[in-house]
Amino acid sequence: MASDQPSNPQDGLTTTRDDSLVEPIIVANSTWTPADPTAYNGGQPPQITHLRELELGDKSDNARWGALDIIPTKADYVLDLIRINSLWPLLSGLACCAMEMMSAATSRNDMDRFGMFPFRASPRQADVLIVAGTLTTKMAGPLVRLWEQMPEPKWCVAMGDCTCSGGRYKRSYATVEGIDRVMPVDVYVPGCPPRPEGLIYGMMKLQQLIKERRGHWPERHIGPTVPIGV
Repeated sequence: MASDQPSNPQDGLTTTRDDSLVEPIIVANSTWTPADPTAYNGGQPPQITHLRELELGDKSDNARWGALDIIPTKADYVLDLIRINSLWPLLSGLACCAMEMMSAATSRNDMDRFGMFPFRASPRQADVLIVAGTLTTKMAGPLVRLWEQMPEPKWCVAMGDCTCSGGRYKRSYATVEGIDRVMPVDVYVPGCPPRPEGLIYGMMKLQQLIKERRGHWPERHIGPTVPIGV
C-alpha cells in the first residue's frame, strides 16, 4: 500500500568528503633571507602546522574599529587591508598548468571578483608571481630576473606538481625540483593540473597571509614563511 506520509528526498543520502582537496599547510622557515638566498632549506622545514589549527586559534586584528573617526593602528596594517583586495598577478605559464591558470581569469571562474585582478604583462606592475608548469634549468635564470624586477612587497604562488616539486620530471637533469630552490614561495597549489578553483582558493589564502602580515617582506620581523599547499 502507498503511504500517506510525504517522502523525504534527502533520506538515504550521505555526505562524502572530497579526498582530492589537500589541506593547506603553514610552514615556518627562518633560514632564508634576502641577503643569503642560498640558505633557504628547499621547502623542507622541520615543523608543519595545519592551517585549520591556525584558524581555530585566538587571532585578532590589531585595528580597533569603533565610533571614532580615527584608526589607532599602524599605516602598514591599513595598507595590508587594501592590498588583500588589490592583488596584481604576473602571468608566468611554463607548461600545461598555465591553461588552468588562464581559465581562472575567464568569466566562468572570474577571479577578479575576489580582488585578484587580471594578469599583468610587466613584472614592475605586479606584486604576485604565479608560476605554473615545469621549471627547467635554463628557465630558472629568467624567472629569477622577473622576480627581482617585481617591486616590494611581493609574493610567489607555485601552481602544479611540477612547479612545487618537479612532478613527473623530477629526476630529469634539466628540471628544477621545485621553484623554492631558486626563490621563496608563499603558497603551494599542488595538482596535475590543479583546477582553477584550487588556484583561486590559494590566492584567497594568500590574502589571509597578507592580512596577518606573514611573508618575506624585507621589513617583516618574524622572517619569511613558506606556507600553504592547497
